[in-house]
Amino acid sequence: MQEELNQFERNKVWELVQRPTHQNVIGTKWVFRNKMNEEGYVVRNKARLVAKGYCQEEGIDFDETFAPVARLEAIRMFLAYAAHKNFIVYQMDVKSAFLNGLLEEEVYVEQPPSHADHSLFIFKSDNIHIAALIYVDDVLLAGNDRERIVNIKSYLDGKFSIKDLGPLKYFLGIEVARSSEGFVLSQRKYTLDILEEFGLDNKKHMKTPMGTNDKLSKNENGTPIDPTLYRSMIGSLLYLTASRPDISYSICVYARYQSCTKESHLKAVKRIIRYINGTTELGILYSSDTNTNLVGFSDAYWAGDVDDRKSTTGGC
Repeated sequence: MQEELNQFERNKVWELVQRPTHQNVIGTKWVFRNKMNEEGYVVRNKARLVAKGYCQEEGIDFDETFAPVARLEAIRMFLAYAAHKNFIVYQMDVKSAFLNGLLEEEVYVEQPPSHADHSLFIFKSDNIHIAALIYVDDVLLAGNDRERIVNIKSYLDGKFSIKDLGPLKYFLGIEVARSSEGFVLSQRKYTLDILEEFGLDNKKHMKTPMGTNDKLSKNENGTPIDPTLYRSMIGSLLYLTASRPDISYSICVYARYQSCTKESHLKAVKRIIRYINGTTELGILYSSDTNTNLVGFSDAYWAGDVDDRKSTTGGC
């Protein structure tokens, strides 16, 4: 907590004044979080003092807010490109992410109890290539010039105060392993957490995420269930597709039934979880091979949707 308060002082983000009677004063609260590594061990305790944004009114307290948040697809493309170019990749954490934007408005907040356009920044000069990818307060820095990377890290630390986490190993719940072949992305710890959360860690494994003859539909005559558990499973599995494209199709199909959930739908999603229970070590490889051609194929399923008879894709 003291480190967070020190950053306020360092960045000169506010000045203490008498509480105004003619202005909306925004409350604050402390948010505490444990940061874990890929083994599930706590490596850092973090405290954030955040403003209660729901107390603000657009047009009065602010005109626009923004935090750079890279899409998962962008992170994967970033690592794929870094693997292809054989870049050095480092990971950093901004100590006080929400206080580095410039405010145009006069905002009043209580004492404790940004604007940007991009999340990817690229530098090119002659044969030097450097790229930085930002996810709120987590930063990936990659390039082919170690000295230039060190200089950039020093510059960023002087501007924002960062914590250098060293070579990339664990980012947003995704484990990253580097080898001569490239980057391997996996979410083993996240997978184990899913299995434990839904009580399927000791259940029989399945060899495939869905059966070859499974044809789910809205199933109007099926037994309805509370969709809360179903939606929670779908949401958890959707994030797992960051390193498990083998379950992407199944999840996208079953996500259609979150508003009309029946027992048959829940049974189908549990099958996916039992499938990943037996394949926790699987991940995705971004090869350092020089071939960057994008190759794809599809196996179209003519009139395969039981509800509207639209053509669906069986595999791609």
